[in-house]
Amino acid sequence: MGEILEPAEAAAPSQTVKAELRLRELVIGGELQPGQRIAELALVERIGVSRTPIRAALHRLAEEGLLDALPGGGFVVRQFSEADIHDAIELRGTLEGLAARLAAERGASPLLLSQARECVAAIDEVLAPATLDEAALADYAAQNARLHELLAAMAGSSLVQRQLERATALPFAGPNAFVLATAARSRESLLVAQAQHRAAVEAIAAREGARAEALMREHARIAQDNLREALKSPRTLPQIPGAGLIRRRGLR
Repeated sequence: MGEILEPAEAAAPSQTVKAELRLRELVIGGELQPGQRIAELALVERIGVSRTPIRAALHRLAEEGLLDALPGGGFVVRQFSEADIHDAIELRGTLEGLAARLAAERGASPLLLSQARECVAAIDEVLAPATLDEAALADYAAQNARLHELLAAMAGSSLVQRQLERATALPFAGPNAFVLATAARSRESLLVAQAQHRAAVEAIAAREGARAEALMREHARIAQDNLREALKSPRTLPQIPGAGLIRRRGLR
């Protein structure tokens, strides 16, 4: 017989959200190791919810790419090669380039353009000091994520926006994946990224589709460079959330 749910539990999506958030923390934080098989009952006890939200959380993290489903049932924590991460970033850059071109060709919403320019101005303020503390980097990450969301929305395509959201959710593919780990090394890289932000927004406003697309694809190259630099540094790499899931080149 299937598991019988209590009515309150069945109607409480917060339990699934709790399970999903906690399970993601366990994977990203390294408490569940790459290749480790996930035991549902152990998670029930550890997270404090029933098996139903645990199962929903497992399927959700598999969709995100943090877990692999086993042919006979169950899940294991996924490990990522450097090539996997480079491909994920490339995919995001390609989709962001498409979104920017569509936004320019179709004409972006004046409201979205105004909000994007406000984000650009806010990032200018964050980057104005010669050195950036943790609070400034957190502010940068928040504004950066918001700006990328606005750029995706400008395309006026729910299909492109949905696919971009999926690509951005891939492990290590988001626009902030390597910001905190590399900003201390090079504030200049953030300034270059910011110049691209501004240029892309203005290209969209000027209806310059090819330029807007090229800028956003080039923008993703910064993340590729940051990844390469982070992987070279034993001091920087641990600062990347989920770094323990990365299989270094030459290692098995």
